[in-house]
Amino acid sequence: MYNGGQSRQEHDRLIIDRHISWEILLPFITGLGLLVLVFIGFSAANQLSLAAEGKLDILTAFKLVGLNTLITLEILLPSAFFFSVLSAIGRLYRDSEMRAFYAAGVSRARILEAVFKLSLVVAILTGVLSVLARPWAFRTSYALESQAAARFDLKQMTANEFVSMGGSDYTFIASDIDLEKGLHKGVFLQKNYDEHGRIEVIVAESAAMPTLNPNQASRATFYNGYNYLLDKREKRDLTLHFKELVVRLPNEEAEEKYRRKAETTLTLSQSSDPKDVAEYQWRITTPLATILLGLIAVPLARSAPRESRFRNFSIALLSYIALFAMVSVLRTFIEQGKLGAIPGLWTAYVLQAVLLVILVTQPRLKRR
Repeated sequence: MYNGGQSRQEHDRLIIDRHISWEILLPFITGLGLLVLVFIGFSAANQLSLAAEGKLDILTAFKLVGLNTLITLEILLPSAFFFSVLSAIGRLYRDSEMRAFYAAGVSRARILEAVFKLSLVVAILTGVLSVLARPWAFRTSYALESQAAARFDLKQMTANEFVSMGGSDYTFIASDIDLEKGLHKGVFLQKNYDEHGRIEVIVAESAAMPTLNPNQASRATFYNGYNYLLDKREKRDLTLHFKELVVRLPNEEAEEKYRRKAETTLTLSQSSDPKDVAEYQWRITTPLATILLGLIAVPLARSAPRESRFRNFSIALLSYIALFAMVSVLRTFIEQGKLGAIPGLWTAYVLQAVLLVILVTQPRLKRR
């Protein structure tokens, strides 16, 4: 009898889990799909406009749309899940299904448990996106953008025109341009080293445009030429003949812009730089935000049958905005060195957890 009763209870628990999960998953899949479609439409319009201007080819434009969508899923997943839980639990209250659950002996804690199980699955998916997929997508998109920019710059550059390469103090000129191969012909590069009293000159048959990769300096590759180091003081000149020569062009602003977002999570975890700490904590706390948002939506969805949803939805929306606004402010403080890694972003989630406890434990206000 005892084993039979225990099996019956377990069976009932599974039924409740499946029912609540299904009620949440329907609006979650629909809402997430709509959000993704809207973002794809917006991103595609932007990328295709760049393709129309000749800055991107069509294939690169669609690759960037896919990568940007993957990056945005980190935010879309917890957001869609929060509003799906809010919608699903709210409907169960309005249709009196929650009253039936309570009458059958199902507690509010049991409802929270069912939502927690589903939120854990969504949180794991969000964590994988945040920790692994997002930095990979940034690295890939930056590489595609830099390649497209190099091709576009090549088209815009005029032969026999002096230019500054990669924002550095190198002076560069080419006698001709091969658009098909992406090469400059008959190139000349010069840089002054005033502190050492030297001038560097590179003369080559051809050269590839500089490319910018995440966490790397810009690079220009020269083919078949000579590299001269001319000493203005002691006349100890050096000459080097080369078949291929790579010149690294420092671009600190671009490196700083790209490094943190494209850097691996493991590398960020070993860094003490405030901006790296902020990025690292953002990535590892995104799953926690997903779980807390899902659980907070349960008590916020409470309502009486045929009651207006505006009040509860407004409170829920404010809670949602407050969490991400708080995280954004704390992240800025960490980057500026005004807030340490401890408490760091954890402050926002501790406060959110306290709010969850208050919402779950306080009795419902009597309604007229």
